[in-house]
Amino acid sequence: MNRRDVFSGTGAVMMAAVGTAVFAQEHGHSKMHHVNTKGALTAAAADCVVKGQACLAHCLILLGDGDKSMAGCATKVNQMLALCGALQNLGAQQSSLVPALAKVALDACEQCAKECSKHEKKHAECKACMESCQACIKECKAVIA
Repeated sequence: MNRRDVFSGTGAVMMAAVGTAVFAQEHGHSKMHHVNTKGALTAAAADCVVKGQACLAHCLILLGDGDKSMAGCATKVNQMLALCGALQNLGAQQSSLVPALAKVALDACEQCAKECSKHEKKHAECKACMESCQACIKECKAVIA
């Protein structure tokens, strides 16, 4: 996987989320029932997806070069990506399932941030992923509180 693939896939996901939000606003659905009105959780989840994809790609390169210390990071990032991608998607749709998914995504982000913190001083991708997870944790807590 090269950087172009990572960013083109990320761009498609971001455009889908933006398109859903624009459609909702144009059709009189501007109130966010289950997420905060500024879309902070959806934005935080989207940032996790972007930063997580870069981190996972970096981990895979290092794993391919024989650096087995990145296996845990790759696993936790991959799990976070699945959940934050779904959270981003449901948040953009203003789904009633957001609070329930936010509880699970919160756990995934905590695990990912913990694992990435082990590599933050050596790998900028891990640091960026960790920071995006920390922001998403904050927004998840706000939704499930």
